[in-house]
Amino acid sequence: MKKGMFVMIALAAAVFLAAGQGDQVKASLPVLTTSAGQSNDVNTVNIIMEEAEIKYDYCDVPSVEMLQAGVGLSGKESGDGFHVESTTDKAKFPAGTPFKTVIFAIGSSLKGMGASGLTIEAEEARVKTLVDYCKKNKIIVIGVHVGGEAARGPAGSDNEKMIDAVAPQADYLIVTKDSNKDGRFTKIAEKSKAPLIQVDYALGLVEIMKNAFGA
Repeated sequence: MKKGMFVMIALAAAVFLAAGQGDQVKASLPVLTTSAGQSNDVNTVNIIMEEAEIKYDYCDVPSVEMLQAGVGLSGKESGDGFHVESTTDKAKFPAGTPFKTVIFAIGSSLKGMGASGLTIEAEEARVKTLVDYCKKNKIIVIGVHVGGEAARGPAGSDNEKMIDAVAPQADYLIVTKDSNKDGRFTKIAEKSKAPLIQVDYALGLVEIMKNAFGA
């Protein structure tokens, strides 16, 4: 089978699987995407946002001060240990407009944290601080786990610490079924009462995000 045909079939399947689930997520612009654990999964989330034609700001390791600064992240530029992008429509949301949603891509990478000069303890504390700020300021928190079973681990592992830092306080949890083979996210969602949306493939998030943001 040709690669292009395979991608089209996979996307069609993902859209079918996501149908009827996207309306469970209600989010608002402007939105910031970021990583909880510095894995490459945040790149997948950003690609999903682009496929859904949703403009966003992105920083891999934003501080609370950057989050407080709103759209444009106070003009910060990519530099030592962090990366910044801003594609938000400034005509609709000028620089400084408070974020209404933050999407956390959950997944730990020692290489990624090392590149950002972070230990697992520092990353865990940073993420918890951001989530706490969001909750106190009525910013919608969406936790996304698309790394599958490979991005999980035993209790107390780096990946599980990142799940603990985000998932219990998330307003919405969106995961691939492989990420939830053990039912961990189901248990978290049952306790927190947050909607849990599961898809077979990461591409299934495209339609979910379109519906969530009214794109």
